[in-house]
Amino acid sequence: MVQALPVINAFNSSTRGNLLLEFRDYLLILRRNWIAIVALTLVGLLFGGLASILIKPIYTAQTQLFVATQNSGSVQDLQTGNSFIQARVSSYVKTATTPTVLQPVIDTLGLNVTPQQLSSKVSASSDLKTVLITISVDDSSPVQAASIAQGVANSLIKAVDTLETPTTGGVSPVRVSVVTPAIAPVSPSAPNLKVNLALGLIVGLALGLSAAVLRTTLDTRIRSERDLKVVSQAPVLGGIAFDPDAAKSPLVSHDSLHSQRAESFRQLRTNLQFAHVSHKSKTVLVTSSLPGEGKSSTATNLAIAIAEAGQSVALVDADLRRPMVATYLGLEGQAGLTTALIGQADVQDLMQPWGKNELHVLTSGRIPPNPSELLGSMEMKQLIERLEQVFDAVIIDAPPLLPVTDAAVLSQQVGGVLLVVGCHTAKRAQVEKAISTLDLVDADVLGVVLNRVPTKGPDAYSYNYYGYTPVVGTPPRRSKGSKDVTPTLVNTTGDAFDDIIQGRTSRRGQ
Repeated sequence: MVQALPVINAFNSSTRGNLLLEFRDYLLILRRNWIAIVALTLVGLLFGGLASILIKPIYTAQTQLFVATQNSGSVQDLQTGNSFIQARVSSYVKTATTPTVLQPVIDTLGLNVTPQQLSSKVSASSDLKTVLITISVDDSSPVQAASIAQGVANSLIKAVDTLETPTTGGVSPVRVSVVTPAIAPVSPSAPNLKVNLALGLIVGLALGLSAAVLRTTLDTRIRSERDLKVVSQAPVLGGIAFDPDAAKSPLVSHDSLHSQRAESFRQLRTNLQFAHVSHKSKTVLVTSSLPGEGKSSTATNLAIAIAEAGQSVALVDADLRRPMVATYLGLEGQAGLTTALIGQADVQDLMQPWGKNELHVLTSGRIPPNPSELLGSMEMKQLIERLEQVFDAVIIDAPPLLPVTDAAVLSQQVGGVLLVVGCHTAKRAQVEKAISTLDLVDADVLGVVLNRVPTKGPDAYSYNYYGYTPVVGTPPRRSKGSKDVTPTLVNTTGDAFDDIIQGRTSRRGQ
């Protein structure tokens, strides 16, 4: 019994954790879809109000009858008569809507309806163990509703007297009299504004919640780290904050050094160092599932962030389908990686420095007809090994995984792979297939980078809590045309490449 207690406690703890997780999931659904829920709730209220205005008002008039016996004998006779009357009342209630009662009303009031049509407006009821009959009439006119109710009451009295009179003659043992005469109602009984608004509110809220659940179920896009954990157990090394100006200015060098997006790349740089600490290879391949997820801008900014930390970095544009690194950095892209792989020039003559730090870029060169063969060749492997001997880090921008096989082929020649996932762009099935492709070729997936993560709202990345407020003495923000951020556009010569090697050797000697 004592040994079972930890198991029970663990079960209770797990159950509470699952319930808490489900509760958080429901809250997340509400936060993501609160606009739709509120909108549909307001629409329900609007329809409830419009229905109350457009529906023709209905007035209800009532009259009440009392049923008793004619004889007044002993107490025992009265009790017997009372039991007889209570048994008869239910029959009188049903008689009130028959043609026997309604036809005289139609003839008296001159109504242009049939007894069947009039019966839909008339209702009669009685409470248990009472001798009271309540007659209700609904009509669009309050005066006519009262007239019909009074007419039905008078006609029912005559019908009961006729039905209960003995065939041998004499007086009817039952006496029916009006105790509450019908009067014209002042306010309509329908539509009820409060009830319609409440009903519209409930229906609108139910539709909003249903739409939120349906939208969440059908939407398979990756929105946050929680969605990513459903398809992969790869660690999330960072989340790049969404910046609406990133399409025009993809480089963080063009922004404030303390911007949230720049801080995201610094945190990615730090996390990548820990994830890559046990690897002998210095090369990291950056790829994505599909085009448009921001892998090229991520690779470029990551290389800039590593260079800002004082390390020498080689950025290689291996996307031989749609190269973008040269465009981002403003460098010459016609001579580069493909030029070196086919032996037309040495890599040391093709490296281009950028900025003030030790960042050197090898652009893609001319787009070849056989990218996969070039990237999987022995020349590519030797080029990577040569760059690793010179630089502290090598960042390779590779094509997306799903459209082409270039990244899968190249992943076998690098130390690790960094998968970029665009929030609100990539779908779960696509990310899952991309990771399966890397697993199939036995690639070492270092982690995942969530790109374009919202800085506010339910899908904001967990560490994006820090803002920056300029203080006295803070350097002003540099413009895009400032000399401090303008990249160097000259090619690196062979002597400069040798200087890099000598610099790295001298530092290792120290």
